[in-house]
Amino acid sequence: MPRVRNHPFAGPLTPPSSMAVTIRDVARASGFSVATVSRVLNGSGPVKPETVRKVRDAATRLRFTPNVAARSLSTSRTHTLGVLLPDLHGEFFSEVIRGIDQTAQSHGYHVLVSSSHNSPAEIAAALATMRGRVDGVAIMSPVSNAEALVADLPRSIPLVLLNCSADVAGVDTLDIDNHGGAYAMTRHLLTLGRRRIAFVRGPKGNADGEARLGGYRAALEDAGVVHDRTLELDGDFQELSGYHAAKHLLSMSPRPDALFAANDSMAIGAISALREAGVRVPEDVAVVGFDDIPIARYILPALSTVRVDIAKLGARAVKVLLHAVGHRNEHTRVRETFATELVVRASCGVEQAVGR
Repeated sequence: MPRVRNHPFAGPLTPPSSMAVTIRDVARASGFSVATVSRVLNGSGPVKPETVRKVRDAATRLRFTPNVAARSLSTSRTHTLGVLLPDLHGEFFSEVIRGIDQTAQSHGYHVLVSSSHNSPAEIAAALATMRGRVDGVAIMSPVSNAEALVADLPRSIPLVLLNCSADVAGVDTLDIDNHGGAYAMTRHLLTLGRRRIAFVRGPKGNADGEARLGGYRAALEDAGVVHDRTLELDGDFQELSGYHAAKHLLSMSPRPDALFAANDSMAIGAISALREAGVRVPEDVAVVGFDDIPIARYILPALSTVRVDIAKLGARAVKVLLHAVGHRNEHTRVRETFATELVVRASCGVEQAVGR
């Protein structure tokens, strides 16, 4: 039997096992330098999108798995972002997480998500758990004092606040134009001839809900409409509270001719209650919401609402965090307000093509 000499280039042409693949293998397969591949895989430094695609394709073909521990030691990064939300239930938070996760993954980052249920103790516990495990934190806690929220966090860690009620020095903040969106929707109902417009509030102390209530009140005042405060009904952003609010509305005399719920979930619950009672929407009572969650366009009648690009909000939070990480948190802080948009569908009585 002939002997086969060991040769440095002998062996199968199939990719080596994932344990054997190194960053140099990815560099050779992609045609880029080790430095460029490192920047792509670590999400650091400017790299052309086409270069990112080719490097990641090569890494996937070779089944390359980075040594996270070694990478953390060499870069002082975990390549993980922390996300703290008030809740994980409902389409609003699902859309926020979708935008965060997709953007983080596209930059080679993972996401550690926790919910606080708006409890100060749970917020503190979640943030304590994340310390040292994440490169940056995105926090949405509209009922909490933002300054107290971040007081115990190291100033060196990148942080972005979403929809928090305070402007905290040295922290990036992203907000939604809740007041302006509610104002515009209330004005729209008034132009349709609705005058007794009921409003279903958000949870007590919730900054988003309070701002939306303020926009509703301001629009009525500017239109010279005498506002009956008994038309402001309790809610908690859940479908059931909208259902109960609509049931209460049916007992009023005279009955409101429109109902503006502070979010879409409550508006959907209200439509269900009105339908059960044989009340026509929008002929008898117009119903509108806020957020434009994905299901809003598919219910019957399709829900008129105030659109917030929820996934884009999550995506922007990640980009702001990664910018801060890349600049070692020594960057010009941003304070951005996301504009809202009226989406007019059948539930208010006038449907426009833009809302379909």
